[in-house]
Amino acid sequence: MAAAAGEALLMLLMAAALALAGGDDSDWVRLPSKCEVCKYVAVELKSAFEETGRTKEVIDTKYGFLDGKGSAVKYTQSDIRLIEVTENICKRLLDYNLHKERSGSNRFAKGMSETFETLHNLVHKGVKVVMDIPYELWNETSAEVADLKKQCDVLVEEYEDVIEDWYRHHQTEDLSQFLCANHVLKGKDTSCLAEKWTGKKGDLASVGEKQSKKKSGKKKKKGQKDEREGAASLPDTGEALEGVQEQAPLTHSPADEL
Repeated sequence: MAAAAGEALLMLLMAAALALAGGDDSDWVRLPSKCEVCKYVAVELKSAFEETGRTKEVIDTKYGFLDGKGSAVKYTQSDIRLIEVTENICKRLLDYNLHKERSGSNRFAKGMSETFETLHNLVHKGVKVVMDIPYELWNETSAEVADLKKQCDVLVEEYEDVIEDWYRHHQTEDLSQFLCANHVLKGKDTSCLAEKWTGKKGDLASVGEKQSKKKSGKKKKKGQKDEREGAASLPDTGEALEGVQEQAPLTHSPADEL
């Protein structure tokens, strides 16, 4: 009885996984709506601008001017930052995966879906999982995510002036509202913009990003702790440690701050 139930569950998981991988059944493939595309373009734009806004780098615009005129411009206010972000923004969407176990726009998220997480765990436990797609292709980009990136390319090009206007004059306004509700989806369905994924226990997609942020903080604290412990264990001035070479300081360049 238990074995039969296990086989039934495995069959359901494999059917769902086949759909996630872009199976032949077109009913399983639901390409992203314009609302979903704009939502995640705005999400990634906000994230990219936050990441590039931490530097204090100043760009010398006098370079290339024969008369020496020009002025120093902060990178965070420069055209270079805007260009670099918008040129690479759609590539970031390829980090997303399809989570068919979720509803609405929450089906797009970073991290492994629950279905494939379960299947991977079965394989790692030695269970033979036979599917129409080889194991090596389980993590390939789905048709929905590929289309998400494709539509992003079109949207960013079409609304380039709107994004630039927000960057120069409206950064205090929410980008999702400014770009999507006020322009891209004006007069259209904007319901997906309000959809939020609360997550649940064991969900890699909702936990993964939080853990990555926590890890960076833990590494800093651990490094500070190691430095304190290392300093406490050092001998008094003038005393040498036999056979131990003094560690050279790490090199540092302004580019590291970016």
